[in-house]
Amino acid sequence: MRIIPAIDIIEGKCVRLSQGNYNKKTIYSANPFEMAQRFEDHGIDFLHLVDLDGAKSSKIINYKILEQIALKTALKVDFGGGLKSIEDVKVAFESGASQVTLGSIAVSDPEIFNGLFEKYGSDKIILGADFLDNKIKTNGWLNDSGNDLMDFLEFHISIGIKYVIPTDISKDGMLKGPSTEIYKDILKSFKGISLIASGGISSIKDLEDLKEAGCEGAILGKAIYENKIELKSLMNFIETKC
Repeated sequence: MRIIPAIDIIEGKCVRLSQGNYNKKTIYSANPFEMAQRFEDHGIDFLHLVDLDGAKSSKIINYKILEQIALKTALKVDFGGGLKSIEDVKVAFESGASQVTLGSIAVSDPEIFNGLFEKYGSDKIILGADFLDNKIKTNGWLNDSGNDLMDFLEFHISIGIKYVIPTDISKDGMLKGPSTEIYKDILKSFKGISLIASGGISSIKDLEDLKEAGCEGAILGKAIYENKIELKSLMNFIETKC
């Protein structure tokens, strides 16, 4: 199972929100690049980079930070937040993203989403499925789309989507454990997908449970920043469990 630390960016700083609330923001570093270097120095190969400014404004904002991390580290970066157009996605890939996570555009403009999926393929496009009470939320979790989580996944998996990140907003940033049972239901319903768990991970035990459930990857944020999971422990997990 891939271990994927998250860096969420607001105004050029590395932050974490609680349950997606922009008013509940904690700044952990003024330099996202240095944080990315720290992850790389501890044996991490992957990074989930989220442009929260972009998510709120509906256009890519922090692509220069993506470019710096992609050029000056060996991290494979998946980038999301504010990618609402063909041009935004082009900028993300030109700035060094290995993959992009698209969620809101899959709801608001399926035609553009399908076109991007056809152009870049299933290895480059990750479907972001941010949900609360089993309903998909969009635009930085600010809007309720009305789409049911399982229906949303079923439709996009039927057209060839392979990678999915279902994020339970109620768990995100709360350090109370991930929605492992929901992930098990998804994996049981949709064979062959690569599910990347996101939200609530707070311990190595959580990671072990997610791996056992069949998750292809796991995104960690606050647990690292608040030392609930030490990077040294992650190194040991990667070496012995993955």
